[in-house]
Amino acid sequence: MSYTADELYGICGMTPAFATENAHEMTATNTVDVDNLKAGLDRAIKDGIHLFATTGTFGQVWNLLEDEWETYIRAAIEVVDNRIPLMLGVTAANPRLVVQKMNIVRDAGGQGVLLGIPYYYKLPNKDVVSFYQEISRLFPEISIMIYHNPTNHRVHIPVGMFKELTKLKNVVAMKDSHRNVTEFQRLHDIIHGKIAHFVYQEQLYPYMEMGASGCWSHAIWGGPFPVIAAYQAAADGDVAKAKSVISDIAGTSVPTADGSLRGGHEAYEYAGYVKMGSPRPPFSFNMGETEERARQIAANWNKINDKYRAEIEAGKSVKV
Repeated sequence: MSYTADELYGICGMTPAFATENAHEMTATNTVDVDNLKAGLDRAIKDGIHLFATTGTFGQVWNLLEDEWETYIRAAIEVVDNRIPLMLGVTAANPRLVVQKMNIVRDAGGQGVLLGIPYYYKLPNKDVVSFYQEISRLFPEISIMIYHNPTNHRVHIPVGMFKELTKLKNVVAMKDSHRNVTEFQRLHDIIHGKIAHFVYQEQLYPYMEMGASGCWSHAIWGGPFPVIAAYQAAADGDVAKAKSVISDIAGTSVPTADGSLRGGHEAYEYAGYVKMGSPRPPFSFNMGETEERARQIAANWNKINDKYRAEIEAGKSVKV
């Protein structure tokens, strides 16, 4: 087994699907910009991000051609170079494709995966457990981060199922955000010390007090310093500071009339911290409608990123 639960903590950067300039075209192939991928991951490591999870929803595991996915995985392994833990996203609608992806990860020298359940049909709860049991059996040397995404994977994994999942020695972490406080407490009665639990960045308080190992974040790709500051405050038990930083983070959003999230992912490109590249279809459709919102989100984020970078560099915050 490559990673243990106690080795996984802090800020988990959910990596974007760095794209070439022509990636917006419906006929485009080979759309992973390896140079920008490597530069982006390297910068985030140097700025203090603790681990990465690649090719989830934000990383477009569902929207990459299979050869593009493999290009991404091999490039990520190369640039990270064991400096921080790396969980490589292998989720697919087809369980047999998951096995093929796991074999590629193993062949490329990967040590951990981000793994959601097959999602085309809603799996019964017993089949969710069986799926993770089977992958754990087939790949005992690869650490597994459960990718719990009820919105896209169509199943909210019940707390009771974790009594079986914690028996799988290579299931060591979970990306999560879909637990209320009562359910979170019940869950940690089962998983604490066995499965490192990463919640959404705005849940750092109060969930770190209740046992979370850290948070996952897309927003670090606009610049990581607000999320670093929030994590540090929560880890230090500075409740007032944690709540203040989280409030600043939440205040960067710009609502839409229909409640859609379009303009959010694109904002990271406009923020200038990394070069995410052109949005792929379907995100490239009707971009004119989202550009103004994306630029406003980027401007809002840059303000707080500069603020917390100055605090950290001035020594008011110390990286954990």
